[in-house]
Amino acid sequence: MVTQAEARSRDALRAAQLYYLQDLTMDAIAHEMRVSRSSVSRLLQHARDVGLVTISISPPDDARGQMAQRIADRFGITAHVVPTPARTSEAERLERTALTAARILAERVESSMTIGVAWGSTLSAVARHVPQKDVHDTHIVQMNGAANVRTSGIPYAGEILSKFGAAWSSSVHQFPVPALFDDPHTKRAMWRERSVRSVLEIQQRVGLFVFGLGSPHADVPSHVYSGDYFDERDRAVIEREGVVGDCATVFYRADGSDDIPELNARSSGPDLDTVRRIPRRFCVVSSLSKLDGLRGALAADLVTELVVEESLARRLLSVTR
Repeated sequence: MVTQAEARSRDALRAAQLYYLQDLTMDAIAHEMRVSRSSVSRLLQHARDVGLVTISISPPDDARGQMAQRIADRFGITAHVVPTPARTSEAERLERTALTAARILAERVESSMTIGVAWGSTLSAVARHVPQKDVHDTHIVQMNGAANVRTSGIPYAGEILSKFGAAWSSSVHQFPVPALFDDPHTKRAMWRERSVRSVLEIQQRVGLFVFGLGSPHADVPSHVYSGDYFDERDRAVIEREGVVGDCATVFYRADGSDDIPELNARSSGPDLDTVRRIPRRFCVVSSLSKLDGLRGALAADLVTELVVEESLARRLLSVTR
């Protein structure tokens, strides 16, 4: 017996084939399928949402295309520049960038893939927009802990991971440890626990790492800096060491160096050498206030594919000539 979901997908596929491959109008499709025009519109939207239809745009040699190519040439990465109005809020820039990133990211996801996710404000926005895709044997793993003295972090990080998992029918593996340990000896002891080692082993299989960049100076506060993750001593270290950003709560300077043991020896995130060994490293950044963090991440060779908001892309090119 055909289920309601299967019937809807079948009808959505038929409507999409008639609309995109045979160039029929929605009125003509409605007549052929004996449904209303609004039903056709909903079927076409469903086809896009579940990945039956993917839309590719090949822009002419415009300014944004040139910026993306210049970033690609300068840093040896793939780049996508997201257009935004000249006058818009940082929150709106984030939403537009996250929406574009979610669509591109879904194209990168394949069956039998392990995807690492670093929680944060940017990934929370991406997760809200990620479209469904029919893949199998795919795993989503949390790359750094989210607990601090006030919260386990599980609801926050878990919600982000669950949205990716639901979109791709994937197994989700949480990492219920502190973002930053009080003592590096405690971290080393916990890393010997079998339950923790099992997640670390999944992290070692990650082929696609999805992350935003934390920044101590972001206009839209990075979650790790706005939450209760640092005490006064930590904030003094961040200031003294010239920290410009973090990747999965591993901290680095503007030149990409990360020899900051007072923070990084206590971090639950993968060290930057481990990150660099991941084949595909998908980074999403939207705020002008994260310029230094982005430059540091590029200097550290953390990124293979970048989705970046237009004004930030322009500024990045202007300061790295």
